[in-house]
Amino acid sequence: MILQVPRAVLAESDIVLRDGSTLQLRPVAKGDAALVRELLDGLSANSLATRFFSGAVDTERTAELLVQVDGDHAFGLLALHGSPARPAAHGFCVRTSPGRAEVAFTVADGFQGQGIASIILAQMAEAARGLGIEMFEATVLPENGSMLEVFAGSGYPVHTKSEPGLVTVQFPTEITADALKRFRDREERAAAAAVETILHPRAVAVIGASRQRGTIGGELFHNLLAAEFNGPVYPINSSAEVIQAVPSYPSILSVPGPVDLAVISVPSARVIDVARECAEKEVKALIVISAGFAESGERGRSRQVELQRLCNDSGMRMVGPNCMGAINTAAEVRMNATFAPEMPLPGTIGFLSQSGALGLAIIDTTRSLGLGLSSFVSVGNKADISGNDLLSYWGHDPRTKLIALYLESFGNPRKFAEIATRVSQHKPIVAVRSGRGRAGARAAASHTASLVATSDATVNALFRQTGVLRTETLSDMFDLLSLLATQPLPRGPRVGIITNAGGPAILCADACEGNSLEVMELSANTRSQLRRFLPPEASTGNPVDMIASASADDYRRAIEVLAADPSVDALIVIFIPPLVTRPEDVARAIREAAGSLPRPMPLVTVFMTTSGVPDELRSEEVQVPSFPFPENPARALAAALRLSQWRQRPHPREVEPTPLGDEIGVAARLSTWLRGGERWLSSAETLTLLDAYGVRTVATVVASDPEEAALKAQGLGPRLVLKAQGPTLLHKTELGAVRLGLSGPDEVRRAALEMEAALRASGHPVEGFVVQPQLDRGVELLVGAVRDRQFGTVVACGAGGTAVELLQDTSVRLAPVTHEDGREMLEELTTFPLLDGFRGAPLVDVTAAVDLIARLASLADTHPALAEIECNPVTVTTEGAFVVDARARIAVPAPDLPPGAKRISG
Repeated sequence: MILQVPRAVLAESDIVLRDGSTLQLRPVAKGDAALVRELLDGLSANSLATRFFSGAVDTERTAELLVQVDGDHAFGLLALHGSPARPAAHGFCVRTSPGRAEVAFTVADGFQGQGIASIILAQMAEAARGLGIEMFEATVLPENGSMLEVFAGSGYPVHTKSEPGLVTVQFPTEITADALKRFRDREERAAAAAVETILHPRAVAVIGASRQRGTIGGELFHNLLAAEFNGPVYPINSSAEVIQAVPSYPSILSVPGPVDLAVISVPSARVIDVARECAEKEVKALIVISAGFAESGERGRSRQVELQRLCNDSGMRMVGPNCMGAINTAAEVRMNATFAPEMPLPGTIGFLSQSGALGLAIIDTTRSLGLGLSSFVSVGNKADISGNDLLSYWGHDPRTKLIALYLESFGNPRKFAEIATRVSQHKPIVAVRSGRGRAGARAAASHTASLVATSDATVNALFRQTGVLRTETLSDMFDLLSLLATQPLPRGPRVGIITNAGGPAILCADACEGNSLEVMELSANTRSQLRRFLPPEASTGNPVDMIASASADDYRRAIEVLAADPSVDALIVIFIPPLVTRPEDVARAIREAAGSLPRPMPLVTVFMTTSGVPDELRSEEVQVPSFPFPENPARALAAALRLSQWRQRPHPREVEPTPLGDEIGVAARLSTWLRGGERWLSSAETLTLLDAYGVRTVATVVASDPEEAALKAQGLGPRLVLKAQGPTLLHKTELGAVRLGLSGPDEVRRAALEMEAALRASGHPVEGFVVQPQLDRGVELLVGAVRDRQFGTVVACGAGGTAVELLQDTSVRLAPVTHEDGREMLEELTTFPLLDGFRGAPLVDVTAAVDLIARLASLADTHPALAEIECNPVTVTTEGAFVVDARARIAVPAPDLPPGAKRISG
């Protein structure tokens, strides 16, 4: 069989330059080394240095490298002019990893600025698409402004990363939003296919299977047999010929047939050897139950890295290590590859647990609540298969209608956000995640970093923006799953409560209002219909208290009446058993009424009985969830309402955000500044960044000493503000580095001299001063962003000035942040009424404040080298929003090149 390897389709053509002249463009051939060397030898020292990051270039050897083309791994284009043909430009593309390649260009000095590189880029991008290359990358010196402009003006959605003396540019080879979506969809499908190998194997081997029940190896093998797995199950044990009445094999290599999935439960020291045998057997996937890896210290971490490398090299996918296994309840699979004592009920919930021990309790609890699982995966250390992979799988799995996550950490929150946003629009995701500690706050230098570090704000922001419903406890999670698995989402916040006892109904009403639900007045027509069959002593308000004598039929009729009221969005039905009415009769009546509701609405119950929930609430056609206490359904309904409201809003993560400023220019500046290492930027440097992204600032002059400050203060305004600048002056107010209300140059000079002396005496060097006009009217805000190691760019806004940490009035989002997000952030603040004309105050320009938040978020998110930036205060007036003070810190961003990627520049 001959494999047809795709080749880059690069045709010869004539191209017209900006000055009207033409060049011949053709593919690079291996015999072109002399032409390429001629091009390199003709470059100026500056052009040579900006192209190869060094003036000392062996042009002969480099030319030989730049013609090593095969039309697949590497290809290029050569631009020629004149007769005989002389070289004018060269473009080169080399694959760095699947779907990605690096590009570089060389243009002769006499042809620079004529658009040659842009034409070559477009043609190479078209050829790359035919080879399955979807992303280009280039590495450029910040001084190479002409090449940076080529990428900026290419029309592709460019992303930059600034490093000391380098700017890395990434962009797709196709401009359209559809192309970006296809790229993301392909990644998701690949992740889903990886999980498919785990949950849909045709044959399973248990390595470490045991004859002894009660051991992990014994229970794993027994559970696969007991679940009646639809395929062969091979026990692997070198010490036993027969295990639980099944012939055993000493090694997986001795198994006669193919094996898709190997479940490994052997001592950690043996796992690598066993996995190597699995690779030789061409096993597709592993579930590594064994502990003793990254969770157990340095030796375990090294062992896990070796296991990961082995799986990557062989193409095997892996769940674990240090996990309890996986379950698929599908009738055509019936796989229980865990050591849990019972198989869960089949159903529609996909459940991920990062804790193995907790996984046992989860399976037991779902059975007791009558909740069925489509599949269950305990991911353990997440060395390979992660929560993001499972989200991708469950998002496409037709059996899974609802997803539940117990998380202890995030591997790639940005990817989680992209996937969860898409999945949440058609399948609810419910999550419990342990909170962040406060220890990080002690090391935080800025107010923004402190506010983010002292709370669980990043996790809450991630879940809020992606539609994931977070619960504080496992109990609340199961309450919410019971609701979502059986009921539609509420269309609005209005709740009708039906009860036969006043006390529980009052508790329920209080809980509803405490969770932003409305217990509204019922219409006159609804109350009239209730009075037709309820006794005079009953209350027909809301809650509807039918008193203790209420019969099962009264419950049925009351549900029918309230469900017909268009002002009711959800129903909570409470029952406390009196002496005469039987719980099972009431449950049957409720179920029958639920089965004939006039429109989709959630109906939930509270049965406060010692005998538990009656079976009559469930049938094959209708299932009504029940809760033990009246507060529980209020919390569950409030969470379901949040998802309903979230689905009605646009979700910007579905599209690629466009930077709101000069991305290329800022990337070049940051790269240049990073040559000096991590540091706080000067006031002038920070203002330059803000200006590049259209963030308005108060008129500001920078001075090096008191005399210059006085000189530049002239004409700024009648009332002035003076601020000292220095590397240790982070919280200026506390250090006495701010003076307000100065009335002219003389007072500015005097204040600067006093400030400089006092600060230096207390050990704070002064490097200069800033003078600004004082804004006496407006509302002060803090707007800032921090680069979180796990979550990316975290954007915060809150009450500004000196009150920020006192009030703790903050709203947080993860980037990208749209204008809609910015408005929501402001409206969430307790102090928002100050922006909205509180007590007759003038309405300030909220739209300008929203725009400032979006622009600052874009600046911080587009440039990972910007470790943190804070604008405090931002003064919002009737005429706009203005940054009064700002500071920023730069740091070398973490590397993000894919494994195996190599640079061809330099």
